Amino acid sequence: MNKEEINKIVSKIETTKERNIVIIDFANVVCWQNSLKWEVGIKELKSLIKHFSCGKKFLRRFYYGSDYESMGKSDILTPWSELVFAKARLNDFEICTKRVKYITDKNRRDGYMKKSDLDVEMAVDLIKEKDNYDNIILFSGDGDLAYVLRYLKTEYNKSAYVFAARNYLGAEIVDCYLEKIVSRLLFAEDFEHRLNRHRFRI
Repeated sequence: MNKEEINKIVSKIETTKERNIVIIDFANVVCWQNSLKWEVGIKELKSLIKHFSCGKKFLRRFYYGSDYESMGKSDILTPWSELVFAKARLNDFEICTKRVKYITDKNRRDGYMKKSDLDVEMAVDLIKEKDNYDNIILFSGDGDLAYVLRYLKTEYNKSAYVFAARNYLGAEIVDCYLEKIVSRLLFAEDFEHRLNRHRFRI
């Protein structure tokens, strides 16, 4: 997809910005860089979604787990979590979070895995806010969210645009697109000139 096509898509979504909700599953977004080989910046996300969302902060939602020091036993956020949330606040996102869980996993080198899925919170918020939007702009390729997208389309005729990295797109989301539950699939690779945190250093 070239820049002209992207600009047309952005302009189209912008026409409905007063009735759009933006959902950023930042844990999913962070994983994209494994295949993208570049980092999606929070400031860059804001710069892009200013075209998609009106000034209502509660319609620009940022989901990410709160990771605390000492394997979750402290009340002090890790430097990484503190930095992420500071950037999200600075860029006017509504932060939705819960504590990261440390789960023992002997197959991992460090002996544990971190878990903080916020899929349920995203689904509940999308249903709870249904009267305040017509279109969902979802930054996540997580197939678990297909269920709520299908429900919102069939019950309330809510449209969805899904942003994801090509290698981080669940088959369930693809099925939703083929069934016209999702209006458009958009790939981070095509939006690098807008989303790459270090784009001006290339």
